[in-house]
Amino acid sequence: MANLLTTQQPFRTRLAGQTTGPLIASFGRMTDIADLPAATLTRAFRDGSLSPVDATAAALARVEAWDDQLCATWAMDAEGALAAARASEARWRDGATLGPLDGVPVTVKENIATKGVPMPAGTAAIEPQIAAADAPVAARLREGGAVILGKTTMPDFGMLSSGLSSFHRLARNPWNLACNPGGSSAGAAAATAAGYAPINIGTDIGGSVRLPAALCGAVALKPSFGRVPVYPPFLGRAAGPIARTVADVALAMAVLSLPDARDYMSLPPAEIDWTAEPLPLSGLRIGLCMDTGIGDAPEPEVVETITAAARLFEREGAIVEPLGPYLTPAMLDGLDNFWRTRFAADTEWFSPEQHARVLPYIRAWIDGARDLPGLEVYRGFAQIGAMSEATQVATAPFDFVLSPVWPVVSFPAEFASPLNDPARPFAHIGYCVGFNMSEQPALSINCGYSAAGMPIGLQIAGRRFDDLGVLRVGAAFETIRAPQRPWPRLGA
Repeated sequence: MANLLTTQQPFRTRLAGQTTGPLIASFGRMTDIADLPAATLTRAFRDGSLSPVDATAAALARVEAWDDQLCATWAMDAEGALAAARASEARWRDGATLGPLDGVPVTVKENIATKGVPMPAGTAAIEPQIAAADAPVAARLREGGAVILGKTTMPDFGMLSSGLSSFHRLARNPWNLACNPGGSSAGAAAATAAGYAPINIGTDIGGSVRLPAALCGAVALKPSFGRVPVYPPFLGRAAGPIARTVADVALAMAVLSLPDARDYMSLPPAEIDWTAEPLPLSGLRIGLCMDTGIGDAPEPEVVETITAAARLFEREGAIVEPLGPYLTPAMLDGLDNFWRTRFAADTEWFSPEQHARVLPYIRAWIDGARDLPGLEVYRGFAQIGAMSEATQVATAPFDFVLSPVWPVVSFPAEFASPLNDPARPFAHIGYCVGFNMSEQPALSINCGYSAAGMPIGLQIAGRRFDDLGVLRVGAAFETIRAPQRPWPRLGA
């Protein structure tokens, strides 16, 4: 297990001697296969034009080619992945597949337990604990035959919207290596844009799949709270897929949403057809929110791009109406106080040496809670309910709500947040966090590019439990948005 703990060494996979199938003739061909969506791969597995071994070998080659620069992976397991791919290849040959992701390469975020793999929680302050069992997400993927390549990186304790970590290498954005991939599912979103795997699983408590997906030009779903079982559960926390297409996100949800008794806060199992055909937009009542009442104001390029996306909905017959501010700064400040205190309690046992190894930004944020009185902490906790009610009431008149994902287009890779100020750590999550607290599904999908060529994400939120509706609107938007630019390539 020692090799899994060597985080500062570049990942190297050895494919020599592995059976990779007749279509793998060159490195270039392998990288082409790495760009295929999961839905395309499974069709190719079915007709025999590709095998899961082909797809896995191509994914591993893409990681090897890119990750010295992107630094998006942790605890990669090439041998285990190829063994799983060979087993899937046999199942496809015998007509005994396990589910819609059988043989599809995937990654999971570092804080999602996979049996036998260390979990450093993104921080140098603790000794990584070896996971005793798969978390629900990993268990469902493995049971369904998906090929888990390894883990993706995250910041300290998952509490930054950034790729900055005191333990992992600095994750970067494939569209511009000087830029941040966002977070906390930083490695997962960077891996998606780079083509490491068609489906990459992250977690989200204030925007942590939507935020990085938006900066990396990908699609991400933060499901309704409890739709995807997680362990341990926590208020507002969700796990969700990041992919290049809505179809692949939907395909992942067919597996991830299967039940797991360990999540005592999960929703009852539901029969949902996750095919996510585009929803007709004509007649839908759409809210457009450019100001939730909290967080920083959006930059001009963000306003222009989101407004243009809303006009596309109008062109298709949707009724788009403005949605004004519905949250208050006191709600976000209170939530900040509660989260700071929670992490202060969780790290209270740290020795001075351990405390010093925490990322300085995170350390300053946690230390800001040391002197908060109990009544102030309770008032902060109560803001979860206040934010939930305000979000649900404000969005109830609409079928769906559109908004930016970020107020900014991008920010430097080395920053912990756009402002890089631990005194204002959540000024950028004003569009996302309300939907965590209200338990509503929300999708991030690319809707345009800045003058500098960086992706800009559109958030599509729906009513509680309408995960499928949100995906179907996202699928509809894919058909009306402008053609997408090619995905970034190494050296391009």
